[in-house]
Amino acid sequence: MRRNRAESNVAGIEIENSFNADVYKNEAINNTGGILVFNMPNLPIPGHSTRVYNNVIERNNTANFAPPGTAVASVPAGSGVLINSNDKVEIFNNRFDGNQTANIIISSYFSAGYNNRQMAADFDPYPETIFIYDNVFGAGGNAPGFPELDMLRQALFGADGSFPDIIWDGVVHPERQSAPYAICVNNGDAQVLNIDAANASANPRVDADPHRCSHDKLSPVSLPVEMGV
Repeated sequence: MRRNRAESNVAGIEIENSFNADVYKNEAINNTGGILVFNMPNLPIPGHSTRVYNNVIERNNTANFAPPGTAVASVPAGSGVLINSNDKVEIFNNRFDGNQTANIIISSYFSAGYNNRQMAADFDPYPETIFIYDNVFGAGGNAPGFPELDMLRQALFGADGSFPDIIWDGVVHPERQSAPYAICVNNGDAQVLNIDAANASANPRVDADPHRCSHDKLSPVSLPVEMGV
């Protein structure tokens, strides 16, 4: 998906239950969520291996107007890139600015509001093997789109404080916590806030050491016939 401008939507650009996707040279501006990479639990094909790069992702703060119960109804306004229940995602060389919940949000099925949806047999609810690097992060995280997130922001960082560039719900598979499944960040001083969603945010914390890692980079998508210019 390339060379598009998505503006004033709930979901600007969606990669849903897809694999081997490249998302580049797009503008996602003034949506609720700029770029979404997610897996719905009731579809038979699991998504994985998506590269999001060379995009402009700015001011995605539009109030969520999706009907309750729909796939994107739980996306908080102010989401730059949102990864949900998806594996092997690379986010690099993008420009983020002005996304008021967070520039990047990483969450599991358990934080997505899908509890009334049937799970496919092979559905994996955990986001794993995520690699974030070489992005430019501007302002963000100063006015989260959900009241409970804004209360957490104020509790952790003060009335005038902001969330870090990356928020993660912190929910992990109990048997898959080793390096191959990690959320890795190699992006200057960008930090990750683990909101400890599995424990009702009893111990939210900014974790640095667990995310100082890297993954093998995904290969570019190669089409048999190049389409367009």
